[in-house]
Amino acid sequence: MSRANNHQGMSEGVDYGQFEEGRHVNYWDLDHPLERALRRTYTDEEYEWAEPHLAAFGETVGRTIADNADYVDDHGPELHTYDDLGEVWNHVRYPLEQIENDRLAYEQGIVADSFRAPPGREEPMPLSHTLSMQYLLSYADVGFDCPVAMTAGAALVLEKFDDGDLTEYADALTSRTYDDLIEGAMFLTEKQGGSDVGANETRAEYDESVDCWRLYGEKWFCSNIDAEGTLALARTEDAPEGTQGLSMFLVPHADPDHGDGPTTKGDRIEDGPLEPEAVNDQLYRRLKDKLGTTAVPTGEVEFTGAKAYLVGEEENGFKQMTEMLNLERLSNAAAACGLMGRAVLESTIYAANREAFGDTIDQYPLMRADLVDMVVDHEAATAFTFEAARLLDVRERRERTGRESADATGAHAIESADDAYRLMRLLVPIAKLRTGRMAVDTASYAMEVHGGNGYVNDFVTNRLLRDAQVLPIWEGTENVLSLDVLRALERENAHEPLLEAIEGALESATHPALADAAETVDAEYHDLAGALATLAGEDGEYAQLTAKRLAHYVFDVFTAALLLEQAQVALENDDGRPALIARRFVETTLEDRPARGIASGDRFALEAFESIVRGVPVEPETLAEPTAADD
Repeated sequence: MSRANNHQGMSEGVDYGQFEEGRHVNYWDLDHPLERALRRTYTDEEYEWAEPHLAAFGETVGRTIADNADYVDDHGPELHTYDDLGEVWNHVRYPLEQIENDRLAYEQGIVADSFRAPPGREEPMPLSHTLSMQYLLSYADVGFDCPVAMTAGAALVLEKFDDGDLTEYADALTSRTYDDLIEGAMFLTEKQGGSDVGANETRAEYDESVDCWRLYGEKWFCSNIDAEGTLALARTEDAPEGTQGLSMFLVPHADPDHGDGPTTKGDRIEDGPLEPEAVNDQLYRRLKDKLGTTAVPTGEVEFTGAKAYLVGEEENGFKQMTEMLNLERLSNAAAACGLMGRAVLESTIYAANREAFGDTIDQYPLMRADLVDMVVDHEAATAFTFEAARLLDVRERRERTGRESADATGAHAIESADDAYRLMRLLVPIAKLRTGRMAVDTASYAMEVHGGNGYVNDFVTNRLLRDAQVLPIWEGTENVLSLDVLRALERENAHEPLLEAIEGALESATHPALADAAETVDAEYHDLAGALATLAGEDGEYAQLTAKRLAHYVFDVFTAALLLEQAQVALENDDGRPALIARRFVETTLEDRPARGIASGDRFALEAFESIVRGVPVEPETLAEPTAADD
């Protein structure tokens, strides 16, 4: 696709009928919500640097990585635990297409640019930059994104907690050169514990003879099983029970006493599988036979005295893990949004080309309504996710530079990093909770749009749905995340910055085209505030009973206010399309419509289809008064 149809030049919208399918295109060029989110999240200088890099990466993902992803789904990684002589080998064999994808992603800075100053800059990009690239990568395959996300998470943990002993590993995790890179992983789940991390039984014993720790125990669900820089939780001798007794360790893939420094991707490509004497004392027992995400090898690991390095202080592992989880959960949400974007793109292209009863199916009212709502869901999920990412960046900027961020944008900008952290702690689990479910629903309907072909493995919608189903599970299920929402409210008083942010966003939405929607959201805002006050006076059992409903309610009200605020800014710049997005989101999530709207005469999906789905510009003056229904 020519750059004439990119973000800056879509005066007539996108003719999706020109494409045969959602590949061999530039995903950045075709993605409106990510651009809007990053213009809000980045400083002007950051966006100016990032835009051409994201465009180049969108081209790489659309042209090469997407094709490789289909091959890898059919020919995924294979585990060879033992060599021909029965010695432990722990060798995972990857198809060359997967290695090419990894090299392309890492060497374009998907992790490095958020931890090291990239070429042309004096400082690293914010963490939202790795999230934006992960979002684009997930247009191709969320399975590829899992190791990337954990590599960034491991790098963040070492940046925050390592005292310098693991500098070689930190440098390798953030390398822009693939041959010098190591990937990260996080082994948490144990068979008896599951989501109850405090029940972990893996133990750590210090071995003076080799001047490092040794781990004993098993991990049950280990994604990126052969990562060269795995983080694992274990309990040292005499440590207390529960989460407070856990310490964090970095476990190398190879025995660290063999070789000079971490075993990198280049070492493994050049030298091949480990020799028996170079194997760390761990056993990769088997890979899981999963529904989807074939690209990331997930298996069972038994530590049999594996050499490991303590990260930070003893018995501080759970706190360190939560810092990683904030980024991991946002990675999960960004991946969900990217997958939704691919599902919407495939559906829109298919509907613009598939003919039935003498016309393309995107000309029929039911399909138009479905595509409009798929686009609105995608834009809402992306706006919420990257607002949470923006708040994380406010805090991380202060930790990195020692000063408050001076670039917060929007009418409800958080004034301090402390308030940003409190609100971020609430929004991150909600972002992961809601977007994971939305990705499943969107991928499922994309399959339905394609009919029988969509159900067949030859078409990408089959894989999108299989891959999407893990997104509500990774990094915590809805129930686990809902309880985390309660903890954020109880421990951080996160309701205070939440209500302040919603109120500020509503105060900014002054355009007449937003009046009715803003009135609806304002009423819900007061109901939400009342619900939070009521919940504060109830017992813990009742709070847990309502936690999931509360999490979804916060998402709906906060997202509605956020979309209205963004629509106000766009209207001031003569762009009416975001107002249509905001109004539709409010209508479908917050309005109580008698007879489910059947008798309302509402023709919104028909009248707004060209603007919402194809990106045809909307003049703000046409939005001031709602269009009267036909008699």
